Amino acid sequence: MALKNTVNLGNINQSELQSIREIASCHQTMAAKFDLYSNQCHDAQLKQMFKQSGQDAQTTASNLTNSL
Repeated sequence: MALKNTVNLGNINQSELQSIREIASCHQTMAAKFDLYSNQCHDAQLKQMFKQSGQDAQTTASNLTNSL
């Protein structure tokens, strides 16, 4: 499941900001890994699951980054 919308992060401290950046970075890494897995997969159902998971992770990373 992806974070579908940006979030209001106007009142956060430096520690929280750093944590959100780290979470966004982790989601970008997950998106890249899921994309790699989907490209290596031969089973159509599994391939689609990895592709959707990668898209969700990228959407979450983008929305977190855009919220900063």
